[in-house]
Amino acid sequence: MLVFEGVSVFEMAVPCEVWGIDRTAMGVPRSEVRVCTPVPASLSTNVGLKVEPQHGLEALRWADTIVIPAPPRSEHHRGIPPGVRDALWRAYRRGARLASLCSGAFVLAECGLLDGRRATTHWMYADLFRTTHPHVELDPSVLYVGDGQVFTAAGTAAAIDLCLHLVRLDHGAEIANVVARRMVVSPHRDGGQSQFVLAPVPAESSDDDLRAALAWAAKHLERDLSVEELAKRAAMSPRTFARRFKAATGTTPLQWVLHQRVARAQHLLEVTDLSVEEVAQRCGFGAGATLRQHFHRVVGTSPAAYRSNFRGPDLAEQAS
Repeated sequence: MLVFEGVSVFEMAVPCEVWGIDRTAMGVPRSEVRVCTPVPASLSTNVGLKVEPQHGLEALRWADTIVIPAPPRSEHHRGIPPGVRDALWRAYRRGARLASLCSGAFVLAECGLLDGRRATTHWMYADLFRTTHPHVELDPSVLYVGDGQVFTAAGTAAAIDLCLHLVRLDHGAEIANVVARRMVVSPHRDGGQSQFVLAPVPAESSDDDLRAALAWAAKHLERDLSVEELAKRAAMSPRTFARRFKAATGTTPLQWVLHQRVARAQHLLEVTDLSVEEVAQRCGFGAGATLRQHFHRVVGTSPAAYRSNFRGPDLAEQAS
């Protein structure tokens, strides 16, 4: 595990939990974990705790799997420390597996190890990542992704998903399930990180007429929100409205409406016991089948699975 000053405690702990605990009595093959840093020294974590890695970059010459937890946000701009790029490339060329957790993807991308590859990182960093690493095929909708040798995971808990996936690749599903049960976590989660994004499409605009139309539409999602109707609310022609809308929001009016309806559906699934059919009608989808289709495409899971994961305990008891 390659760590830097300001490393995330949680994401540093996940590989230690998955590979660093002796579970041979349960049939899990033993692994040796070495924590290394570019210059071995006492490091501060993101919450002020001190850690003292005992190894330098020479440990990367030995490892079968190299995991890079999230570095501090400042590292996204500062670049990687000297020697890290060469050490990771040497490991890659000899066949070592590389895996980043959360914003650890910036380290792999800075080294050029993600160029031309599909990768992911925390959805909060997606825009910055696309700007700084345009040669990477970023997919912020998934929990983790990899091509056999280079893997990336989304934020925080997705670190568990990826590490268990790597155990599954090495030792099979039965062993991965043993580790998951020992950690009291699911061995596999459905869906992707899209379900956790708060605002998938920006709605802000400096155009007063456009902003007023968006505000009205957000309150009337159950209505027929065609481009013609929205243009009428903004006192524009449909063609002018569509052009100014795309310039202000970066998307089309119909895509914006779709995402607003899905966001409203997410809210209703979380805080009400309305049926999927009722949610569909209140959000402008008309039928439950239409809601399910668009919800799965945008969020990456079904309305029922989303409700199961996110609704409050009181409502869950009512539904049962």
